[in-house]
Amino acid sequence: MDFGGLETVVANSAYMAARSSMDSNSALTMRDKKMRARLKLPPVAQCQGLRKEIDLTFQSICCRQPIGKKLFQEYLRGSGHFQVAARLWQDMEDYSTMEEFGRVAKAQSMVNKYYESGSREFCSFLDEKTVLRVKEDQGNGHAQLFRESEGQLLSYLESQATEGYKASAFFLRFLQFKWLEAQPVSEEWFMDFRVLGKGGFGEVCACQMRATGKMYANKKLNKKRLKKRKGYEAAIVEKQSLAKVHNRFIVSLAYAFQTKYELCLVMTLMNGGDLRFHIYSVDEKNPGFEESRARFYTAQIICGLEHLHQHRIIYRDLKPENVLLDDGGHVRISDLGLATVLKEGREQTKGYAGTPGFMAPEMLKGEHYSFSVDYFTLGVTLYEMVAAKGPFRVRGEKVENQEVTRRILNDAVKYPPSFSADCEALCEALMAKDTSQRLGFKDGHCSEVKNQPFFKSINWGRLEAGLVTPPFVPDPKTVYAKDIGDVGMFSSVKGVVITDSDKDFYNKFASGNMAIPWQEEMIETGVFDEMNIWGEDGKMPIEVEDSASSKSGTCTLL
Repeated sequence: MDFGGLETVVANSAYMAARSSMDSNSALTMRDKKMRARLKLPPVAQCQGLRKEIDLTFQSICCRQPIGKKLFQEYLRGSGHFQVAARLWQDMEDYSTMEEFGRVAKAQSMVNKYYESGSREFCSFLDEKTVLRVKEDQGNGHAQLFRESEGQLLSYLESQATEGYKASAFFLRFLQFKWLEAQPVSEEWFMDFRVLGKGGFGEVCACQMRATGKMYANKKLNKKRLKKRKGYEAAIVEKQSLAKVHNRFIVSLAYAFQTKYELCLVMTLMNGGDLRFHIYSVDEKNPGFEESRARFYTAQIICGLEHLHQHRIIYRDLKPENVLLDDGGHVRISDLGLATVLKEGREQTKGYAGTPGFMAPEMLKGEHYSFSVDYFTLGVTLYEMVAAKGPFRVRGEKVENQEVTRRILNDAVKYPPSFSADCEALCEALMAKDTSQRLGFKDGHCSEVKNQPFFKSINWGRLEAGLVTPPFVPDPKTVYAKDIGDVGMFSSVKGVVITDSDKDFYNKFASGNMAIPWQEEMIETGVFDEMNIWGEDGKMPIEVEDSASSKSGTCTLL
């Protein structure tokens, strides 16, 4: 009997059962009732001290944090003075994610409602010039039509509604969730499933948050192996970079904790495998992608890179195997272990990092570089998706790294007939050897890249909202991972002694829940709605009557 194969079958069955529960009404049954019962809101008096500890800026508590935004919008809808502003905000968000064919009609409806002085819902806080521009441009239906108006709307709410929100019962409820978010997390909150793969310092396994039922990937870094291989810096850079960014095209870090033997990073579970697997292994007789599919993935990668670069993070290791597919067929950038963060006041860095065949000329020459290196790797990645081979090295070719470097520095890229003129032009512009000629991140965004003819069919607003239908959806009954026996085992690490200094590093690393992913999890799994219960008839318990003014709404904290 093939016990290794049997082990894989059993592990896959358990894993897929847990995974499929999140797409059905059985999600509740996958929760651990005892662990769910431990997720409960504290008395309001216990949370008041958080006012002095958390970031109370408008952007933080009303826009960036999902639960804060949700409760702020509830406050606006419950206030007669801000109901129109709340509806305008919602309509602007709806417009930004619409298909092009519906925008003109939506814009006209919004102009009639909010921009005409004779309307009962006229928004007088909008600048006259802005109102005029929107009226003149409404027939174009372009994606940025309401961008300026949105900025003025948020400025108005910041100046007029923030203090009222902070004095309301809705904000007290937000503080309750912030208290819960700050509670310690450990391995007892997670149930591990099968191993999905392994890296240099440990394995990655699927896991489930027992209180909510949400599935994640748990990247386990063996403490002794990490120390022996001098991996502390790479580990903390990856952890800090992941904690710093939040974007649907980059894997999200939800939790960071430690066990006796490991440091754990609990991140977005990407069930669909990596792009390298799909390029070469799904259809071995016809490797590579059609341009339409490659265009979709490249566009999503650009959105991820743009977000990293806006946070001054240079990725340095973009390649097909580091781009992962989720259940729905969307992709995310993963593995930020080689990333570096530009220090304040510095626009360039130095250092050799990445994968042979992908590294940019300026890095190979030992020069200073900036975000440009990531767009060179983007060009190499796009080329490989279409050609099913690298531009500087054919898959399986036995060639020294020195020769690959020579080719990158000196040779022109050759394109197979399968490349369209637009695709070839984009690859050429991304892989330009001279950084001054290379497309990339400029003036805080990637508009120069997004506006290339190759992407003329992309609706960037809908793409960034995750609303564009992917060209390929992974089979939900397939586990896109090696058999457990093929993943391999790590040998034990000997001769490594853990010191107090090491323990200090581990404690710093294990920072617990990440605010935005944790709040999203509470909302997505229904836990927020289960706990966000209000009393009847506007009655407020004695506990909070002294803490929140009666003018704060008709809601009651339980």
